[in-house]
Order: sequence, then structure tokens, then C-alpha cells
Amino acid sequence: MEFKDEILINAPRQVVYDALNDPVILRRCIPGCEELIRHSATDLEAKVVLKIGPVKARFSGNVVLDQAGAPQSFSLTGEGKGGVAGFAKGGADVVLAEVENGTILSYTAKVEVGGKIAQLGSRLIKGTAAKLSAQFFESFAAEFVQSADG
Repeated sequence: MEFKDEILINAPRQVVYDALNDPVILRRCIPGCEELIRHSATDLEAKVVLKIGPVKARFSGNVVLDQAGAPQSFSLTGEGKGGVAGFAKGGADVVLAEVENGTILSYTAKVEVGGKIAQLGSRLIKGTAAKLSAQFFESFAAEFVQSADG
């Protein structure tokens, strides 16, 4: 499955990039995130609880960042295991474009799932993934509104 979207963030590109690399901010923004640990500049470990249809699972996984194009762009790849629920793996390419009102964050993500969650059907999985993605970006954009206000 592939997902694409973009959002305007009311902050300069470098500030947005720095926030995308801040485990404290990411933990607050990632739906269901219980723990996010940075092991190095490019390696993160996460524990996330997700409900996809009738299946609720705790995923543990690792994310690797490729910051070669930073701060204009970067990519990430990851894999999470959810026990009997199955697994998810994938990656995303993120582009940060400076505009007059801030930064446009656009991304293309690819996800592959297996196990019990894969049996739920691609329509349910895609809908849930789109909803979780929207929740993340709404929360992430709100981080900058709070910063500007307070």
C-alpha cells in the first residue's frame, strides 16, 4: 500500500526538520506511542499500541533514518512486530519545502503488513493507516501553534 499527503506547517524548514528528529515531540504526536528511544542520530526504537478493526496489538520496532538530503528531504525505513497480530514494515520519503507561510511537508509512504492484521483486508488497513497518518500530522502541526502562542 502507498500513501501520499502534504501539510503546511507554520514554521521554517529547519525548525520542522529539527522537530521531526525530536523523540519527545514525535512520541506526543504518534498515535498510540508508548515509548520512543533514540539510540543514535539515525536509529530509533518504538513501542506503539494500535487498533485496526477488531485487532489491537502492541508493536515493537526499529526505525532507521537516512538524512542524506537533510533538511530538504530525508527518508526512513522501519519494521514492527505485533506478536500474534502480525507485522508491519515500510518506509517513507519526506520533502520539506520552504514557502512564504512556513514549510510544506509532503510524504510518500509504503507499508506492507502480514499475519492476522493482513487478513482484515486492504480497505480497512488503508483506512486505518490514513486516519493514523492524519492524526499524526494534525498533532505535529499543533506543536507549532502551541509554540507560537506560548
